[in-house]
Amino acid sequence: MKHFLSIDQGTTSSRAVVFNNNLESVSSSQEEYDLTYPKNGWVEVDPKNILDTVMRSIDNLNINENLTIESCGITNQRETTILWEKESGSPIYPGIVWQDRRTIDFCMDLKELGHEPTIRKKTGLMLDPYFSATKIKWILDNVPGSRERAANGEIMFGTVDSYLIYNLTKEKNHLTDITNASRTSLFNIEKEEWDGELLKLFDIPIQMLPRVCDCDADFGTISVGSQEVKITGVIGDQQSALVGQRCFSSGQMKSTFGTGCFLMVNTKDNILYVKEGLLSTVGYKLRGETSYAIEGSIYSCGNIVKWLRDKMQFFDEVSESEEMIKLKKELSTTFFLPGFNGLGAPYWDSNVRGGYYGITQDTSKEDMVTAAFQSICFQVKDIIAILESYGISSNELKVDGGMIANNTFCQLLANTINRKIQSPKNIESTALGACIVAMIGSGDEREFNSASIEKSFNEDKEHTAFLNDGYLLWKDYINKSLK
Repeated sequence: MKHFLSIDQGTTSSRAVVFNNNLESVSSSQEEYDLTYPKNGWVEVDPKNILDTVMRSIDNLNINENLTIESCGITNQRETTILWEKESGSPIYPGIVWQDRRTIDFCMDLKELGHEPTIRKKTGLMLDPYFSATKIKWILDNVPGSRERAANGEIMFGTVDSYLIYNLTKEKNHLTDITNASRTSLFNIEKEEWDGELLKLFDIPIQMLPRVCDCDADFGTISVGSQEVKITGVIGDQQSALVGQRCFSSGQMKSTFGTGCFLMVNTKDNILYVKEGLLSTVGYKLRGETSYAIEGSIYSCGNIVKWLRDKMQFFDEVSESEEMIKLKKELSTTFFLPGFNGLGAPYWDSNVRGGYYGITQDTSKEDMVTAAFQSICFQVKDIIAILESYGISSNELKVDGGMIANNTFCQLLANTINRKIQSPKNIESTALGACIVAMIGSGDEREFNSASIEKSFNEDKEHTAFLNDGYLLWKDYINKSLK
């Protein structure tokens, strides 16, 4: 039986998983690391911690010569921006994480100058600090000498995949895949190339950019124990989950509940622009064919649960939150604004911050926990409503990510969005997607059929009406907070 290594590099941890060619997990290892928050709205990471945790997670698998690895796939947090020296591979500044909002003023200036429509048309993205371009510019503007060095080819840019490829491959390849490139605000998703007009707008030298490859290309060779293993698949984490959930047909959608929440729907060869704040992006490029997708990006999800546990101390273990969520047959009166780092789709407001509304002396911890979980469900409802207005609808939503282990949350989600929720046996679809891409890149010609479903949740109509009324009150609270 063949085996494949999947590297799943996330926002706060790195995982390595060995799958067999039946897509069954054989072994896995995970290493966590910390983010830093130097100023309000700033989120940074030490790139060396990312690299070290990836290497340790691979080493901890203890792969020996008795288990041959056919090839490796990499999936990664997108938009997070790293600049490093070509000679040494060492970063010149901490990685600026996708959640970081420090470039909001520059984005506003570009909007006032009327550049957003051009950026939107070429890249499918909003003009927002979320994406890599303004992060690159900020580093070049604030690290002395870096712009000149970048123009001379001495400084390289990459999202996390590129940084890992450069530092792990014996060839020192400076490459990225098309899905990660499509999240930089520098890549023309129709022409599938770096865009000269955008590079000029953001004042970024093309010499520092990686070469863009298909997801199933040959990205170089890494050492796994005593073995030399080809990287034959690279794909951004949310697109990887789309593949892992086998959303290969137009209209199929999935939602991943990790640090953030990302709902993505496959639109195949149709680049669909949604003016209400959803993103057009590359879903994947496999076997020479590009599939596009629409994405709704929610900034805060799993980090809300972590905040409830660590800062508010409402529970000791995340699993305890399952018992605290109230599936109420009554109208909600306490609401949560999940704006730790602003709000993503469809609001795209970097300045708003989190808060509770409707707290009285009778409000309990359970009420506040329930309101926080409801806010996640309500944001998903926001996105689905927009998709429906464009004729994109599905009776079910495929879900994955760590939060899906919480059955009460899954039921709350089903009740809120009035759809069946389906969770696969392997809820870590990002790692699985990277494995599938690597298998395709290694020459596997099979058609990867639908994922095995572990559990399903149907809507409870007795709760749905109350939740819909609560959603309208929550929406009113959000809109007033944005003014």
